Amino acid sequence: MRGMIAFVALVAPLAARAQAQRPFTPADWYRLTTVSAPSLSPDGRLVAFTVTTVKETENRRHQEVWVVPSAGGSSTRYTAPGYESSAPRWSPDGKWLLFSSMRPGSRGRTWGLRMDQPGGEAVEIDSFPDGSMPSSKRFVVTSEPVPADTAARGPDPYAGMPPMARAPYGAITAPLDPKRFDGRHITEMRYKANGQGFIPGPREARVFRPAQLWVQPLDGSPRRPIGTTAYSRRSPAVSPDGQWIAYVADPEMRPDSVVQAIADSLALLPYDAKRDEAPRNDADIFVVPVSGGSPRRLTSQVGSEGNLAWSPDGRSISFISSPSRTASARLYTVPAEGGTPSNLVGTWQYEPQDYWWTPSGQVMVSASVGGRTGLFRLDPASKQMTEILGGRRRLSGFTTDERQARIAYVSTSITRPTEIYVANADGTGEMKLTGFNDRLNAEIEWPDAERFTYRSVGGLEIEAWLQKPAGYQPGRKYPLVLYIHGGPHSAYGEGWFDEFHNLTGAGMWVLFTNPRGSSGYGGDFTYSTRGRWGLEDYQDLMKAVDIVATRPDVDSTRMGVTGGSYGGFMTAWITTRTNRFKAAQTDRMISNWWSWYGTTDVQGLTEFEFFGKPWENKKVYDELSPIRYVEKVRTPTLIVQSEEDHRTPMADAEQWFMALRKQGVPVEFVRYPRSTHDLSRTGEPWLLVDRLGRLRQWFTHFLRPVGAAATSGP
Repeated sequence: MRGMIAFVALVAPLAARAQAQRPFTPADWYRLTTVSAPSLSPDGRLVAFTVTTVKETENRRHQEVWVVPSAGGSSTRYTAPGYESSAPRWSPDGKWLLFSSMRPGSRGRTWGLRMDQPGGEAVEIDSFPDGSMPSSKRFVVTSEPVPADTAARGPDPYAGMPPMARAPYGAITAPLDPKRFDGRHITEMRYKANGQGFIPGPREARVFRPAQLWVQPLDGSPRRPIGTTAYSRRSPAVSPDGQWIAYVADPEMRPDSVVQAIADSLALLPYDAKRDEAPRNDADIFVVPVSGGSPRRLTSQVGSEGNLAWSPDGRSISFISSPSRTASARLYTVPAEGGTPSNLVGTWQYEPQDYWWTPSGQVMVSASVGGRTGLFRLDPASKQMTEILGGRRRLSGFTTDERQARIAYVSTSITRPTEIYVANADGTGEMKLTGFNDRLNAEIEWPDAERFTYRSVGGLEIEAWLQKPAGYQPGRKYPLVLYIHGGPHSAYGEGWFDEFHNLTGAGMWVLFTNPRGSSGYGGDFTYSTRGRWGLEDYQDLMKAVDIVATRPDVDSTRMGVTGGSYGGFMTAWITTRTNRFKAAQTDRMISNWWSWYGTTDVQGLTEFEFFGKPWENKKVYDELSPIRYVEKVRTPTLIVQSEEDHRTPMADAEQWFMALRKQGVPVEFVRYPRSTHDLSRTGEPWLLVDRLGRLRQWFTHFLRPVGAAATSGP
């Protein structure tokens, strides 16, 4: 039910009396509310969004769909609290609020609430698929495979066995007695994946189901396919007049089975620079009449086109493409009648992430500008870009009304968790709509960070931040912890982060940087570390430490280092290179690239980054493995690893622990059950908070921050 029993978020101004704020503790994490996935109604009056809270006593997260007026006012819960609901969107006429939810007895995941009638229960609905629509909103075009054949098959002698125990298709061996084998039978290279766990092998010959184009009328009539092809047609975009569909497909329109067979064959070949580094054309844009017929090719350039959209006048089609895997993504337009694509952003350092056309023919482009987010207005004719929303913060989830008069989005900064904001289409009139975290913000001190840049090896500019300890007092010295992000092609930035506030709340500086290899600074910067992990990027990190260590309020004799995934590798690597840090903590670590390669679910990462498989480039895999230099380590180290992490599996942490323990280096090894590579982000709440507590305890023990903020307990 909604309306009568709606809950109201507290968005009124907080009490005027000032209260002293206190430092963050791990237990405060349970009180955080995260908002995401905003969707502005077609008439611009309402913003629907997902609210994620934590049910501490139940050790789980809970998601609901809430709605707030775009003119300001109270936020109201619209979905039943007994179910998980998320990802709201609106029907084209605004009469339905649609959302994803798994409910008992449901056939699918899409549910809807009538918005043109008072009250009412949510109902399961499948008449509004999410796809591309013409200006008339008469139909939706989607790209989906033909439904699988569900006809009954013959009896399966292994049906009663656990899925991983069943003999895969084509296997030579089989259980003598299916009732007496409950192990795992593996024949495929991809037999496990982070988050999914172990993946059963195929039980029959591989069947390819290419993605087809479908037209779903919104008058209730059944959908229809636009022809049938042996190759996939993806990313459809319908012309404003509803006459044409643009889509992406294999340049030669080869069957999916052929494309996969070629990829499988190439994967078995040794690395060859001439072949593997050459520019490739993996996808082109085609157009086809909505009524069906022969496709017409629009592009034939190197790269892989995607994210298609028509200009409002229907004369051109825009798309994002990277000329090569290491090149910056560019935004292009191509005439709908055919012609040469035009690069709209030229040599701009940054890369478009999302975009949309305005009714006036301008293009709105969002991009990561280093550690922050900018929303830009681009004039396709002059190719001039104007930033309309930005500042020291991260923005996401941009959504507009039908007239594109307003924009709603999620905003977060270093000192503020996520909330929903709205602004006019030109960026003026920005207003904060929600205040789910206002009480927490009033109670807890969120220390800000000083942003700085510096020149590192080769004159490359690096962006960095130094976040203050809670309760900072000028004239005092505080210990410092260097944080290193994962990836390496990810980035830290201007957003609220629990891990930083966890340590600043314990009375420590937190230094975080985006060394070369980070994303958000262009392709050349992002991929400059290929084959050189731990070399120039290490120097980038140490240069930042050198700079802040000279400050009179930083105690350079009490410094720590921590990181996860790539950051876990780099933390271990740093401790083999220097003893300047008094404590280290590795998360999801990699200590031996040979063992990692044989146990991870993403071998392709180092096949690309290290120019081949381990036996093809032994020198790189050997020389960049921290375990080769472990005898130099003297830094006390806390190792945190997840039992079900198939991205950076347990073996590397075990090797590192044993090597340090054998040498008498202080080390603790904490293994979290039921957890994956994403423990610190989406893990079980109790385990996630336990991890925060242990990081805090470890660094508090060895770095000895002083004062009330130095408490190490949760």
